Amino acid sequence: MGDKQKRDREIKDAGASEGSSKKMRPPGVRSVGWALVQAARLHRARTGDRLAKLGLFAGQEQVVQALAAAGTMTMGDLAALLRVRPPTASKTVTRLAALGIVERRAESGDGRVVRVQLTEAGLAKAEAIERIQEEVEAELLDHLDKTDRRRLRKLLRKAARGLAEAAGASGQITEVDAEIEAEDEAEAIAV
Repeated sequence: MGDKQKRDREIKDAGASEGSSKKMRPPGVRSVGWALVQAARLHRARTGDRLAKLGLFAGQEQVVQALAAAGTMTMGDLAALLRVRPPTASKTVTRLAALGIVERRAESGDGRVVRVQLTEAGLAKAEAIERIQEEVEAELLDHLDKTDRRRLRKLLRKAARGLAEAAGASGQITEVDAEIEAEDEAEAIAV
C-alpha cells in the first residue's frame, strides 16, 4: 500500500471505529485549532505528494522559493527568513546542493560568510514548485468565493499574530501582515 493510500485509510479510520455504531471523534474536534491543524496536514500532504514527484521533500521547497525570490542569501539570512535554526538551514542546503539545485559560495573578502543561490536546475524547480502551490491552493479554496477567501486569509493572519505576540515574536509577522492587508483592501475596492 502506497503512502497516499495509507494516509487516506488513516483519515477514514480516524472518522469511525469498527464494531461501533457511534462514530468516534478525536479530542478537540470542535476547536478552531484542530480544524486548522487538519487543514494544514491535508495541505502539506497534497503538497508533499507533488513535491516527491520532483524529487523533493516537504520543507525543501521553502528554501528553493526563498532563493528564487532573493537571488542569493547568506545562510544566516536564509535561516532567519525560514524561522529555523542555522544548522537546520545548513542541512537542507547541503541536501539541495547534492541534488544540484543550489550552490554555495564563500563571500569575497570574508570566507566565513557563505552565500547560497539556485542553479539553473534550481530555477526550473522553483517554477515547478510555484505551479504545485497554485494547484494545491486551488484545491484548498475551491469551495470559497473571493470574499470568503479574503476573510479566511485575514482571520488566519490575525490568529497567527496573536500566537506570535504570545511567543514574543510579532515584529516580522506584523510588517508582512500590513503589506498583505493593504493589497487585500486594494483588491476588494477594485472588485
